[in-house]
Amino acid sequence: MSKVLLIEDDITMINLLSTLLKMEGFDIAKVAGESSIEAYLQTVRREKPDVVLMDVHLHQANGYDLLRAMRKDKDLHSVRVVMSSGMDVRREAMLAGANDFILKPYMPDDLIKLIRKTIEAR
Repeated sequence: MSKVLLIEDDITMINLLSTLLKMEGFDIAKVAGESSIEAYLQTVRREKPDVVLMDVHLHQANGYDLLRAMRKDKDLHSVRVVMSSGMDVRREAMLAGANDFILKPYMPDDLIKLIRKTIEAR
């Protein structure tokens, strides 16, 4: 079973995504409102996900900064990351090191296909 780590600051979105991904057979780990980039990095290290679904805009951190920190970390640089946002910032996400990007709102089937494609691309 593939593990997806949700890094999202909207608790409603976390609950919806958790339900959807569990129904699709994924193991889910959730992160909301960590206090710093380092706290997020520690969570990624601890959870060892197959893919991270990360919002660009987080309350306590910037998704781009977190992704750049992951790419510089010897233990986390190869973790697959799909970034999401309500604004079309695909270019910025890819330049920061994302494996892919999905624009909100998205159809559940599109998200599932993208996550599976990202995991298979390992």
